[in-house]
Amino acid sequence: MTDASQLLTGLGRRSSLSPRFLVQVEAGEANISVRKLAGLAGALGTTPAALLAEPGATNTRPVVALLGLRGAGKTTIGRRLARRLRVPFVELDRRIEQAAGMSLAEVFALHGEEYYRRLERETLERVLDEAGGRRVVLAAGGGLVTSPDTYALLRRRALTVWLRADPEDHWNRVVQQGDRRPMADHPEAMAELRRLLAARQRLYAEADGTVDTSRLGIQGTVRAVGRLLPAEGGWG
Repeated sequence: MTDASQLLTGLGRRSSLSPRFLVQVEAGEANISVRKLAGLAGALGTTPAALLAEPGATNTRPVVALLGLRGAGKTTIGRRLARRLRVPFVELDRRIEQAAGMSLAEVFALHGEEYYRRLERETLERVLDEAGGRRVVLAAGGGLVTSPDTYALLRRRALTVWLRADPEDHWNRVVQQGDRRPMADHPEAMAELRRLLAARQRLYAEADGTVDTSRLGIQGTVRAVGRLLPAEGGWG
């Protein structure tokens, strides 16, 4: 079996379409239904709209996704950026809670991390599909980058920005939000935070852009993220 045949067979298995039909689609000779188009787009890790785009059309990725550990400022920066751009703001963790009908802490306690990561992926797909071609500012969960498939999906369909901060700023921002559990329950929490940042730094650095929130502050960060947005995506 040739490489091309193997690719068609694999794609056909994932999309539930026959290799012969896929050849017709490629040649522009197939009369494909919306349902089959959706299945093919899912197998390719893209959207029906992207498949229907004209050849050479720019992938504008109208969603901008903010990454970083808790305390990076994703919610604060995201809301201000969305308000400045006059677009919706979506916090992925809140959407996951809505889907689960319980808090994130309860999801982890009752179902474990594997269930949470699966729900995170499903919820992210829904948010991206709902956005369609509309501009949206999205705050992603701090651990999303540790799920390779979910992170790859986000990077394909959104412009990703890592909001980098010093460990002390992560810590102080969480405490300022009224959450003193890190100090009360975990004497070694700061050391653990430093280790977590070090472990995830490489993953966060794979984002399309990085903005140092510790150095720039809130308004400076909002402006810096805004400068990263491409005009061809309708952001200009």
